[in-house]
Amino acid sequence: MGESGLPIEPVYGPEQLAGWTPASQLGAPGSYPFTRGVYPTMYTGRPWTMRQYAGFGTAAESNRRYHQLIEAGTTGLSVAFDLPTQMGYDSDAVVSHGEVGKVGVAIDSIDDMRLLFDGIPLERVSTSMTINAPAALLLLLYQLVGEEHGVAPGQLSGTIQNDVLKEYIARGTYIYPPKASLRLVSDIFAYCQAELARFNTISISGYHMAEAGATPAQEIAFTLADGIEYVRAALAAGLDVDEFAPRLSFFFVARTTLLEEVAKFRAARRVWAQVMRDQFGARNPKSQMLRFHTQTAGVQLTAQQPEVNLVRVAVQGLAAVLGGTQSLHTNAYDEAIALPSEKAARLALRTQQVLAYETDVTATVDPFAGSYAVESMTDAVEEAARALMDTVEDLGGAVAAIEKGYQKSEIEQSAYRIARQIDDSERVVVGVNRFAVPDDEIYEPLRVDPAIEEAQRERLARLRAERSNDDVQRHLEALRKAASGSDNVLYPMKDALAARATVGEVCDALREVWGVYTPADAF
Repeated sequence: MGESGLPIEPVYGPEQLAGWTPASQLGAPGSYPFTRGVYPTMYTGRPWTMRQYAGFGTAAESNRRYHQLIEAGTTGLSVAFDLPTQMGYDSDAVVSHGEVGKVGVAIDSIDDMRLLFDGIPLERVSTSMTINAPAALLLLLYQLVGEEHGVAPGQLSGTIQNDVLKEYIARGTYIYPPKASLRLVSDIFAYCQAELARFNTISISGYHMAEAGATPAQEIAFTLADGIEYVRAALAAGLDVDEFAPRLSFFFVARTTLLEEVAKFRAARRVWAQVMRDQFGARNPKSQMLRFHTQTAGVQLTAQQPEVNLVRVAVQGLAAVLGGTQSLHTNAYDEAIALPSEKAARLALRTQQVLAYETDVTATVDPFAGSYAVESMTDAVEEAARALMDTVEDLGGAVAAIEKGYQKSEIEQSAYRIARQIDDSERVVVGVNRFAVPDDEIYEPLRVDPAIEEAQRERLARLRAERSNDDVQRHLEALRKAASGSDNVLYPMKDALAARATVGEVCDALREVWGVYTPADAF
C-alpha cells in the first residue's frame, strides 16, 4: 500500500491503462491539463529556482546567511520568521518572551527589514516569505525597502505564503477569524494586481498538512479545496478570475516515496486545471496552471545518524524535480536537531546543484509520461483526492469544513496510523527502528544567542523614542477605519509601516476591529 492507502501493484502493464487516452489525460507539456508540466520546455532551457529557506536570530545575522547562500549559487531567497513575527507580536511583548529569533528572524519594523536585505540586489533576487496572518505587513515592508534601494515595485518578484486557511487546519499561526482573514487575502490580491505585478500573492500550502500527517491524496485535496475558497473570496470581492489567478501559487512536500510523489504532483496539476477552467471559467492558460514550490520532507528527517538525511533529501529532491516543481528547497541534514549550520545549508544547496548539473533529469520533459506505473498511480491519487474534495464541498466548502474540524481530524487519524506503523516496525525508518547504531557521534548544533531578545527590545525602545508617535497613531487610525469598512487596508497599512509603526502595533490595530480567532469559536 502507498502513502495514500492505495494499492501499489508489483508489476504494471497495459491492462492498468485500459481506456486511458493520452490526448485528454496528458496533453503536451505546457498545455491543458498540464499533467506533464506547466511549461513546454520545463528544465531543458533552465533548471528550477533553487530557493533555500533561511532566517534566524537578528536581521543582521540572517543577512549574512543570505549573502553566503547567494555566493554559493542560490537563485532565490526564502525567509523564515520567528514565532512572534508570525503571530503579529513585537519582540518586547510579554507573550514573545523566550521565542525571539528562535525559529526564524525577528522583524519588528522597517528598521529590521532594512538590515535583513542590506546589500541584496532585490531587482535580481526573487524572495519568498513564509508568513501568513501578517503577510500583508511583511510584503509592504519588502516593497518599502525595495523603493529605498531604488527598485520600482513592478521590478520586485517573489512570493508571500499568505495561506491562512491551512493555519486553522495544521499549523496554528492564525490571528483573525476566517472571514476577516479572507478579506485580507482578497485585499492583497487586489493590491498586488495594481502595485506588485510580479509578486505571487499566495502560496497555497499542503506542505504543513503533510508535515502534520496528511497523506499525498489528503495533501493535494485539502490544499486545492483551500485554493477554491480563495478564488471564491476574490470573485466575491469583485476581482476578475483571469486577472488574479495567474499569480496564485502552491507549496507541496516531497517525500522519499518517489513514485507516489511524482504521481501526486501530476494529479494536482490536472485537477486544478479542470477546476479553474470548468468551475470558474478561467480562459487564460496561466490561470489554469498549478505552479508550485516544493520543500523536502522535514518530518522524515531523523536526529539519529543525521548524515543519512543527506540521502533522504537527495531522493526527495529528485521526486520534486521529476514531478515538475518550479522551485525547490532542500532541507539541511541537521534540521531534525537544530537550525542548519552553514556547512549543512551549503550541502543542501549542493544537492540541488548536483541534480541540475550532474544528472540527465533536466535533459527531457516529464520522463515518466506513459509509464504504466506512474500513469496508473497518477489516476489513482487523482481519484482519491477528488473524493476528499467532494466531501469538503458537501460540508459547505473549506471554511465550513475547517469549522467542523473535518480536515484536522482526517490528518490526525493519518498521523496516528503512521506513528503506530513506526512504533511497530511495520514502517522502516533507517537508523531509528532498523539499522541503528549504539552511540551516534556528538553533534554540536547552531545555537541562537538568548541575548538577541534583549537587543531587539532595546532596538524597539529606540525606535519608539525617535519616530513621530503622532504620525504613527494617525496612520493606525486610518487603518482601523479602512478595516471597519470596505476600503483596501494595504494602503493605510503601508503608510503606517513607513512611519515606523511596528508589526505588533499594526496587527493590534486590526485585532481591535476584527477580533481574534480561537479554536473554540468553531464549536
